[in-house]
Amino acid sequence: MIEDLLPEPVAAVESFGDPAEAVLFPEEEEHIARSVDKRRREFTTGRHCARVALGRLGLPPVPLLPGPKREPLWPAGVVGSITHCAGYRAAAVARASEVWTVGIDAEPDEPTPDGVLEAIALPGELARTAELRAADGKTSWDRLLFSAKETVYKAWFPLTRSWLGFEDAEVTIDPDGGTFSARILVEVPVVDGIPLTGFTGRWLARDGFVVTAIAVPAR
Repeated sequence: MIEDLLPEPVAAVESFGDPAEAVLFPEEEEHIARSVDKRRREFTTGRHCARVALGRLGLPPVPLLPGPKREPLWPAGVVGSITHCAGYRAAAVARASEVWTVGIDAEPDEPTPDGVLEAIALPGELARTAELRAADGKTSWDRLLFSAKETVYKAWFPLTRSWLGFEDAEVTIDPDGGTFSARILVEVPVVDGIPLTGFTGRWLARDGFVVTAIAVPAR
């Protein structure tokens, strides 16, 4: 699924289970040693997907430890993103010379728990989500909004090294074109001489999941 949303310079790998060949480096084992089984399986398969994707770029397998905000620490010259939810794990990587930033997220295609939409959505997003629900009840539009906002943060953080809350970006979903846009509402940073005012991304709903992705070509 995820590869359908990403341009050719990005290598993407997904898994709908936890393969036996998914193993960790000793450094990663130490990091995850005290985690519960669910977290351990997500972490292990996510890293496995990431290393297979790195291999498609011609790069060797390396430990991928989390940074201070739990973001994967990629090898020099690489950008990427990892996602996992129940029944799905994926990773996407690219050379920084070709892609500026990558963000991906996957969620079950089912309504968010009570109160979550109201906690993450701005007034305009609440109104648009209600309109989307009324027009098409097959897709969980609230979950898709959540996923898109997660993807925006994953694309934002490597560029700015700063927090971006759910209320700090307004997302508009195009239900027909499989795309979404995000407008940054906080003070706009300048990255590599370019104001970072927002992102555009792509989405799909398939096989019981909603998946979102952002990949910005290198400037």
